[in-house]
Amino acid sequence: MKSQDKSQVRNFYDSVGWKLEADNFYQNARYEDLRPVSSEYIHRCHLRVNRHLRRKGRFLLDAGSGPVQYPEYLTYSAEYDYRVCADISILALLEARKRLGNKGLYVVADVSYLPFKTDTFDSVVSLHTLHHLPKDDQKRAYRDIFRVMMPGAAAVIVNGWPTSIFMNRMSRLVGLMERFMGMFKHEQKVETPVPAKDSEMVSSTPAVTGTFTERMDAATIRVELPELTIDIRVWRSVSVRFLRAVIHPWLGGKLWLKLIYRLEERDPHHYGLIGQYPMILIEKPKGSSS
Repeated sequence: MKSQDKSQVRNFYDSVGWKLEADNFYQNARYEDLRPVSSEYIHRCHLRVNRHLRRKGRFLLDAGSGPVQYPEYLTYSAEYDYRVCADISILALLEARKRLGNKGLYVVADVSYLPFKTDTFDSVVSLHTLHHLPKDDQKRAYRDIFRVMMPGAAAVIVNGWPTSIFMNRMSRLVGLMERFMGMFKHEQKVETPVPAKDSEMVSSTPAVTGTFTERMDAATIRVELPELTIDIRVWRSVSVRFLRAVIHPWLGGKLWLKLIYRLEERDPHHYGLIGQYPMILIEKPKGSSS
């Protein structure tokens, strides 16, 4: 990865992304839908990761751990001796230590050059991290994750596709709802003004400008990494934009999300390919070694 790209990612997360705000959420969580109407669906999607990891072991690697920001993330290593948090952001590791304490080991590392011995980890998770690497470094990261896995171990890598067939089909609905909600909010603002201190959450962080991302699609992953046996399943099929535009309590939002979750469960491979966020599953065969 180019040094300027690494610096951009590190600076973003140290100064903005992993800054804890007054409501006890990290600034990076603004990229998620944290409303109660979506909470059950998001909770259940987070827990899908557990199905593909060894239930317990000595070491679980969290490649690009961040601060282990959601409660569900803690469940992945609940029955492990140690969760090894590897991240380029020192602030992220300091925050992770607050959650894991002596159950964690903390390593400042570039996930495309993991500083660990071959055949070390019982399981590996990497959540929304690899897309922050250029394509060549992403491929190296996949291979390095495979290298450090013990024979028989599994890795779960969650990222977003560059485009989603499912979300493309929903784009007109999303656009229509965004325009409607914009008009509704405008009317509400004009008719019933609210004091500024109550109208919205006051953020102590600067405006978020984002950071470097480069996403590979399923065909590219399979072509570029032919030596890895890869299974693709759904983590979550809908985008944050879809959730915020379409899912509302007064439109039966929770019921619609229950339906979407049921469809995902019925055909996880299909929705893993057409949805927004897949789980890339990698297993290291028993008896093999990198």
